[in-house]
This record gives sequence, C-alpha cells and structure tokens, in this order.
Amino acid sequence: MRPFVEGVIARTTNDEHKAQFAFAAARAEQGKTVQAQPDYGPAWCELGVIDAALGRKGEALREGRRAVELLPVERDSVNGLHMIEYLAMTAAWVGEKDLACEQLAKAIRYPNAVSYGELKLMPFWDPLRGEPRFEKLVEEAKKPVALK
Repeated sequence: MRPFVEGVIARTTNDEHKAQFAFAAARAEQGKTVQAQPDYGPAWCELGVIDAALGRKGEALREGRRAVELLPVERDSVNGLHMIEYLAMTAAWVGEKDLACEQLAKAIRYPNAVSYGELKLMPFWDPLRGEPRFEKLVEEAKKPVALK
C-alpha cells in the first residue's frame, strides 16, 4: 500500500502535511478493501493503523480490536499474531501506551513475533521509546522464545 508507506516516510522526515495527505489517500483505499471484505481481519488492522496515523483514536482502536476478534491467534498463529502486533502499533500511535505494551507482551511470547531488531529500530515503535515497560519488552525480545 504505497500511500501508507509514503505517509510513514513523510512522518519520519517531519513532513506532517505530506504525511496527512498520504494517510488520507491510504484510508480511502483501505476503506474500500474493508467494505469489500468486512470479515477480513488484516484489512481491519491496516485501517486501524491508518486511522491512528490520522489521529482518529476511537475508530483506530475499534478497528484494531475488530481485527483481533476476526483473526485470533488461537485460530491462526501466524496472521493472528500480526493482528496483535498491529493493535499494539495502533495503540502506540494514539497514545495508549498501556494497551500497546500489553499487546506487545502477548506477541513476544510467540516464535516469529515482532523481533528485537524491529522493536529497537523501526519507526513504528517511536511513540513508545523511553517508556520503561516498552524498553523492558525490547530487552525480553532479545531472548529466544521457548517452544512449548
């Protein structure tokens, strides 16, 4: 989804006007996808992150939670895990640090979850930097996950 990536790049280069324009275009595209596939969790999680980027906190959190409901990790351990990660990102972007850390704590318990490197380096997690709970999760993500 090119407009979303353009929005992220614009935000990381502090061009908020360009970021908002790109995220609005991404929302228009993603809204069509959600409308066409209302029971498809990945479409909802992407819409949630986009709405978070647009400052639409209530909608973003509802959409992220809907994605997790539609595709729980218990039903699909790979894609369900991504729904949790995207909900964490959505929560981080709207300032819900407790929810973001709670979701990340769930995610890093699984193999193939968001990695130490992603948490440490990706700009998606910038809103959580310096948050003691997040920094603790980053350190936990360094450790290998024990398979049960």
